[in-house]
Amino acid sequence: MASDHHEIRERVKQLLEKPGNGNCADCGAADPEWASYTLGVFICLSCSGLHKNIAQISKVKSVLLDPWSSSEAEFMESVGNNAAKAKYEKIVPAFYYTPTHKDCTLLREQWIRAKYERKEFQCYREGFLWKRGRDNGQFLSRKFILSEREGVLKYFNKHDAREPKAILKINTVNATFQPTKIGVKNGLQITYLKDNSTRNIFIYQEDGKEMVDWFNAIRAARYHYLQVAFPGASKSEWLQKLTRNYIKEGYMEKTGPKHTEGFKKRWFTMDDRRLMYFKDPLDAYARGEVFIGSSGNSYTVLPGLPPNIQGYHWQFGITIVTPDRKFLCACETEEDQKDWIAAFQTVIKRPMQPQEYAVEAYFKHKP
Repeated sequence: MASDHHEIRERVKQLLEKPGNGNCADCGAADPEWASYTLGVFICLSCSGLHKNIAQISKVKSVLLDPWSSSEAEFMESVGNNAAKAKYEKIVPAFYYTPTHKDCTLLREQWIRAKYERKEFQCYREGFLWKRGRDNGQFLSRKFILSEREGVLKYFNKHDAREPKAILKINTVNATFQPTKIGVKNGLQITYLKDNSTRNIFIYQEDGKEMVDWFNAIRAARYHYLQVAFPGASKSEWLQKLTRNYIKEGYMEKTGPKHTEGFKKRWFTMDDRRLMYFKDPLDAYARGEVFIGSSGNSYTVLPGLPPNIQGYHWQFGITIVTPDRKFLCACETEEDQKDWIAAFQTVIKRPMQPQEYAVEAYFKHKP
């Protein structure tokens, strides 16, 4: 048995010769003789003491003196310092001070905690936010997890729930601050696509910094997704697509597809090429969505309404023309009418991208 322990320890010691393992994973000190067998990194004696402060995450052993199990050795082999750095130091900001073995304990401890405990550089974030209920409008504390590795943002209805209430895929997520609309300080509106229809959730946190950190974490996750999804794009193109503010929002009246129904007041949101209308600005789902293409694809917008249209209360009409039908709306003021027409023109004048044709096709075949 003793010979087995000796053999396994020698196996772990040999791992120190692999590239990256010859220096402490945290401070860079040469010839580390300790290891975290739960994180898979080799560290120096000084940093091993700091790892003991996060014992729920990192458990350490001496490479030279402690007994090692075969499974622990296999885990160290499968990870190592280089792989761990790629994971835990994936997005260290350029301004962040990375301590060395010559720096004070405070700097080194917070660096270790930032990497392994808070996971600040993994594009992973976990915490509790106040989320507005879809049906009752009450804000309740919900657990949120953002994982760049999984490419999702998810939230849980109960703090101890194992399964999330909803999973939001990062490739469709958008976030925009809407304190006035939501009616709470630091209010953030998050949208995502569910069955290719837009879903809204509204959240906030009393701590403004915490809310901005969540916003930037979503942007970081989106950035990494776009890097993989569109490798040929430029940095400026990626940055433009991280998050977006709505082109325009506000109330208009609208009638139904047969143009014989009375006009009803609805809240409209112009989100890129999606025009959505809601009964209430804080509804989770839109009552309807309209794809707005380009002028080269037979989309246009006209001031006024066709003759013989009745049932509207507001006098400043807008006719949205698509290849399949006309959508009739009315604005309360002439200024609103001009602003909405300008917003539509911004989109219509822009040529459609190849991927937008697939979205258009979905809308055309949508029941």
